[in-house]
Amino acid sequence: MKVSAKLSYLRIAPRKTRLLVDLVRGKGVREAQTILNFAIKKGALPVLKLLNQAVASAINTFQLDPNNLYIAKIMVNEGPKLKRWRPRARGQAFQIQKKMSHIIIILDEKVESKGKKTVVTGKVAVPAMEKKTKTEGQAKAKIEKPKTIQETFKPKAEKSSQRIFRRKAF
Repeated sequence: MKVSAKLSYLRIAPRKTRLLVDLVRGKGVREAQTILNFAIKKGALPVLKLLNQAVASAINTFQLDPNNLYIAKIMVNEGPKLKRWRPRARGQAFQIQKKMSHIIIILDEKVESKGKKTVVTGKVAVPAMEKKTKTEGQAKAKIEKPKTIQETFKPKAEKSSQRIFRRKAF
């Protein structure tokens, strides 16, 4: 079951907010809350509040277990800009844009079935990545001769005609 929450008109630029959102995208809810608690950014608190709001909505509305929830989708869109003017030299005025963000978060539930972990996305269940076990034929590892110190640390031949630093790039 997908649960969504939205935060509109956050008075932080979307570019700054996306730095935080990229840290928690695809993570479990508990892990994302921990990351946001220790993030040293101004936007960490509003994103954490939004995540907690979505989790509370999932618990109260759909009776979902918060341990099985993960962040399926989180987006930061650009909101309206407040346009302000600053005086400059010789009577000029420069425009300053105070940007806003809209954040949308969608939580989904991890579903386990028959020992295989599957993640439900929409109507299609996609099996999660599993470690492949080695067969008997692959179990025999090739024994390699250990390299000596001289083989591992061979100095590269120096080229005296090659310039390392350039004064100007053309």
